[in-house]
Amino acid sequence: QVQLVESGGGLVQAGGSLRLSCADSGRTFSSYAVAWFRQAPGKEREFVARINWSGSSTYYADSVKGRVTISRNRAKNTVALQMNSLKPEDTAVYYCAASAVGGGTSLYEYAYWGQGTQVTVSS
Repeated sequence: QVQLVESGGGLVQAGGSLRLSCADSGRTFSSYAVAWFRQAPGKEREFVARINWSGSSTYYADSVKGRVTISRNRAKNTVALQMNSLKPEDTAVYYCAASAVGGGTSLYEYAYWGQGTQVTVSS
């Protein structure tokens, strides 16, 4: 059973950095694709970044490309999202999600979700 828990959110000034972490307390998602999505108030949940099961392939939304890096530590069963040069428009609740069947950029491809962590970027 995949059980995802996000951490690392917080309040940061524009231009700052945050590192989000997603851990699987069920210790089963090492063979799953993992993605980060975000949802700002009044907006739909949107794709941010994705990493395949081995960590050999990553993909980013255009809005974060060059500022965000997704990585995974299979030994520790964690996936991290390093976010740099943060902007006020990055403010959202960030969710990690896992897919056993590949996973792409659509939230409907992910069966397992964490509760989310709030990221607030002040101007």
